[in-house]
Amino acid sequence: MRLSARRLNRTLLQRQHLLERTDATAQEMTRHLVGLQAQENLPPFLSLAARLTSFDPFAVTSGLEDRSLVRLLTLRGTVHLLVADDALMLRQWTAPVHEREIRISQSVGVAREVDREAFLAALSELLADGPQPQKSLGLALADRFPGLPATQLGQLARSAAPLVQCPPRGTWKGSGGVVYHYVDRWLERPLVEPDVEEIVRRYLRAFGPATAADVTAWSGVTRLTPVLKAMGDLVVHEDEGGKPLFDVGDAALADEDAAAPVRLLGQYDNVWLSHAGRDRVTSPEARTLWMGVNGGQASTVFADGMLVGLWRIADGRVELLDSVRTLTPNERSELDDEITRVEELLSR
Repeated sequence: MRLSARRLNRTLLQRQHLLERTDATAQEMTRHLVGLQAQENLPPFLSLAARLTSFDPFAVTSGLEDRSLVRLLTLRGTVHLLVADDALMLRQWTAPVHEREIRISQSVGVAREVDREAFLAALSELLADGPQPQKSLGLALADRFPGLPATQLGQLARSAAPLVQCPPRGTWKGSGGVVYHYVDRWLERPLVEPDVEEIVRRYLRAFGPATAADVTAWSGVTRLTPVLKAMGDLVVHEDEGGKPLFDVGDAALADEDAAAPVRLLGQYDNVWLSHAGRDRVTSPEARTLWMGVNGGQASTVFADGMLVGLWRIADGRVELLDSVRTLTPNERSELDDEITRVEELLSR
């Protein structure tokens, strides 16, 4: 079936629960989305609030504290909020992504030249008694490997080993620096060998239909074309240009005339970071508006299924910034409702 750009847009938003909110829990939504990008603390909370009919931000705090949720470097080499089962599996799958980061990262620098086996043995020993703050861990590693900067050794640790960020990091309005521990020790369960085909199916249920390049854009993992082609249970659609798009057969395609209400999302959300072209929900003009020198400049406004503007928090209130077009009266009314929802969340 050939799918229009608008139908692909609406299908993505439907699978992301951005056409209509759902009654799922924070953990259920986090699992469905295969994680939420979380290198900044606030965006995961905004992502969940935009998708759930009722969202208590302290549910994320409780999840991090009872270890049903964790913060871990995984997809695209970025920190994600994940359910525990996914953390134990995805870190294994994305290991090549972190190795690439070690090779090119200026933050790792000359620390990449350290004897890796000796480094990992020292790291394991330093964490034998439990979690350690990032700064303390880097300084202790510098004692073991003289001549290498502590900050670079700390950066190497987070990429070379599966280190979870322990709470209060990432809790609702929680304070505190990064504290690391091995994810398997933190969860008291072993790392799991990834089922790559099942990971791909879950991606398609939340982001499809899609190409192998799209799965790579989402995950950072390469050489996925043979995987998708070998999965006999997938169906194949086409985009407007005739490019094949893989999909799970039991996932519904949205009506291209479905209404896409206004939503306020954070500075980062996988809905627009998980396709190779990134044109499902953004235009080049909107991406230029959002992108700064070192990443996104502000939180985002979506209307009619597309990124149309930016916003930020000022004194606990939503402050609208630049936009790529004028909203219709109906969209402006929806925006007012979303602003009220977000400000109520921020006041919690």
